[in-house]
Amino acid sequence: MVLPSGVVSTGWPAVREKCREFGDAFDEWQDGAGRAILGKRADGVYAATIGGVVLSIPRQVAKTFLVGRIIFALCVLFPGFKVLWTAHRTRTSSMTFKNLQGFARRKKVAPYIASIRTTNGEQEILFRNGSVIMFGAREQGFGRGFDEIDVEVFDEAQILTEKALEDMVAATNQSRHESGALLFYMGTPPRPIDPGEAFSSKRAKALSGDSDDMVYIECSADEDADPDDREQWEKANPSFPDHTPLVSMLRLRENLSSDEGWLREGLGIWDTVKGSGVLPAPSWRDQGDELSMATDRFALGVECGPDLAWASVALAGQRADGQWHFELDDDQHTRGRGVGWLVPHLAATVAANPQIRAVVVDVGGPIAALLERRNERWYFKDTKLEVTPVRVVELGAGCARVLDGIVTGWLHHIGQPQFSSAALSAGKRALGDTGMWVWSRKTAESDITPIQAGTLALIGAQNTRVRKPHRSGVGRSGGNRRAVVL
Repeated sequence: MVLPSGVVSTGWPAVREKCREFGDAFDEWQDGAGRAILGKRADGVYAATIGGVVLSIPRQVAKTFLVGRIIFALCVLFPGFKVLWTAHRTRTSSMTFKNLQGFARRKKVAPYIASIRTTNGEQEILFRNGSVIMFGAREQGFGRGFDEIDVEVFDEAQILTEKALEDMVAATNQSRHESGALLFYMGTPPRPIDPGEAFSSKRAKALSGDSDDMVYIECSADEDADPDDREQWEKANPSFPDHTPLVSMLRLRENLSSDEGWLREGLGIWDTVKGSGVLPAPSWRDQGDELSMATDRFALGVECGPDLAWASVALAGQRADGQWHFELDDDQHTRGRGVGWLVPHLAATVAANPQIRAVVVDVGGPIAALLERRNERWYFKDTKLEVTPVRVVELGAGCARVLDGIVTGWLHHIGQPQFSSAALSAGKRALGDTGMWVWSRKTAESDITPIQAGTLALIGAQNTRVRKPHRSGVGRSGGNRRAVVL
């Protein structure tokens, strides 16, 4: 747990008393969490109003119960209180709405409720004093365009992009609540394929010791926990076994697809903390520098996942000090599901940046479905965008150079959560008996295309013989050099 600085009081006692009137009591951990969440500084403003309340908690721990009760009590205590409760998926949002709808209809709660609107897209619980809780799914665009919001709950925060966050946080800028607005981020550790950069960034800042305006609470088992050690289950889940029975945990264990999924969603262990891949986690962290920047020999690397379900673009180049740099192009439109965005994005980037010396691909991988060979050269289909193919031996050498660069200190990155997650979870697959290897997925759900793309980009930046991606006259502007636009 990481607490904000300067807390001298808390709004929790009034909330807890109101919940007691509703008929609810809290466990010791929930009582302590509520006290921290509603902590205030001397000016009466919530100490976490800037950094927010971040809850990294496994399934079956009743985090929705705790946050839901806090919000209901605040709505009753403060007339006109406005809340947005968002989840990534419509199904999750609807399930939460039904759960809190049932609570609103309790005999001791119903007198405070004016109406409940159940229409899809307009699910709301309206209070007699003018307060309201509105529910919706981010995948349907819910949350944009509101104002004077006092609380936003980002459920399934492990699937929350920085872009979605930028679109929604502004809704709290005009909050009228006397203690300020609160943002709740709650979820389980993200999978490697999840766009969890916002959640991961919150965690990284909390653990860095640089945050003094955030409440961060993480429940998890030990990093090296045996998946079936029930003492570790108790450590990860403070509601087990008293309120979450053994049968519920066994059911969850049985129905999660892998040990990795259980460790992450059932026991709260973050993949990047485990660092079970080829690249040493301490070395990767040491090479992270948010100010690192390539200034020369720019190249792009592109990789697609199996079945073209995912794709990533990375940039590599040489720094002003002669060392090397790579990073993920992590805009939500340029790394995500499917590949429909890929070619238009690459064409636009290459046209705007003639200094890009190569677009490097592994023609033996899934991306081959997007390529065609013309006159002994490789292009994206139906385009003039030429790519540089790598041979297997070059790919093996490139993977080894990434490992060497991270361990010996000449290769740098900027600490992007998605890039780090992929890099630290990637395993290795031997290339026959050559002694060389390439990156491999450790689990079926792992997305390692970011580190694969980064490796291809580094190959293009360092190699002498590459294919210029643009044809004569395309993307030129009087020969002037411009910054790479990503």
